[in-house]
Amino acid sequence: MKEINAKEVKKKFDNKENFILLDVRENNEIEIASISPHTHIPMGEIPNRFHELDKDKLHVVMCHSGVRSARVCNYLIEMGYDVVNFKGGIESWSSEIDPSVSKY
Repeated sequence: MKEINAKEVKKKFDNKENFILLDVRENNEIEIASISPHTHIPMGEIPNRFHELDKDKLHVVMCHSGVRSARVCNYLIEMGYDVVNFKGGIESWSSEIDPSVSKY
């Protein structure tokens, strides 16, 4: 599985690349901290909602640290999606890119 770090995700945003940031954290986690723009589908809902995702776009999958997102990546790869795991997730984004994003 391919991985990407916080600095590489920021570069994609800065370059206005065509990708979807898929946040698979729970609703309460999104309320604490998030990156915009993103698409939110909690990990447990992916099996029932993956069809909502565009197969023609790259999806950068994120969670808090990269563990749940890696599981979702493996699932979506099996379903034929182009995905990359955001290693370090929102935690690394807050530490390395935007300290105004709350840590939890």
